[in-house]
Amino acid sequence: MTDLAKKCAELIYRSKNIAVLSGAGMSTNSGIPDFRGPNGIYTRANIQNPESIFDIDYFYEDPSLFYKFHKTFLEMIQQAEPTFTHKFLVQIEEENKLSGIITQNIDSLHQKAGSKKVYEIHGGCWDNYCLKCGKHYTQADLSKKMQQESIPKCDKCGGIIKPDIVFFGEPVKYLGVSEKIMTRSDLVLVLGSSLTVMPAAFLPSLTKGKIVVVTKGTVSTSYLPQDKGAFIVNEDLDTFFIEVAEEYEKMK
Repeated sequence: MTDLAKKCAELIYRSKNIAVLSGAGMSTNSGIPDFRGPNGIYTRANIQNPESIFDIDYFYEDPSLFYKFHKTFLEMIQQAEPTFTHKFLVQIEEENKLSGIITQNIDSLHQKAGSKKVYEIHGGCWDNYCLKCGKHYTQADLSKKMQQESIPKCDKCGGIIKPDIVFFGEPVKYLGVSEKIMTRSDLVLVLGSSLTVMPAAFLPSLTKGKIVVVTKGTVSTSYLPQDKGAFIVNEDLDTFFIEVAEEYEKMK
């Protein structure tokens, strides 16, 4: 692994416009489990029909199922702390090497770590708004309401509050900006993503530079161009980037 870590560190050192695509594997070391596993969030929340949780039509019909899940999920992300890899991305952003982080995650751990240029294409939990009048509520506001109401309602008009999460049936966010960041990049780091969910999966192919994929498990190569010199590291993110950081510091 040391050779791959050194190679990755060299690419980061030489690059000036690094783009990041992060997925669910980015958050597992923070203590956030997957959604569908035997100890996943759906199981912990005792959700019997998880396919309906993020269905926008079902939410309009009966938001109670989503909020049964969301109460458990918010408790998890409020306790979660950013990982070494989250913090390493903050470092290279502060060194003006990072153009942007495009994330499929909704846990806002990149922002919690201190990253500024974060684009949550599936939305996130920081912001929440009333479906009727548009009034905005913070994550803390919503958490407080959820202690008192099974379905949080707006103080102003009584409308249902919805987190700024992209549900199935809604368009992803920041797609145009994400495409520009990838197109201008000279290196793409794909972190904790299996590259199976569109449209995120095709974004790394837009780069003119190299692509490095670091994740545990199987990765789809359908959208990885052969001419981009991509290499895939099947390794724990923090284990790998601790080595990368050590190699990177030697080069500075």
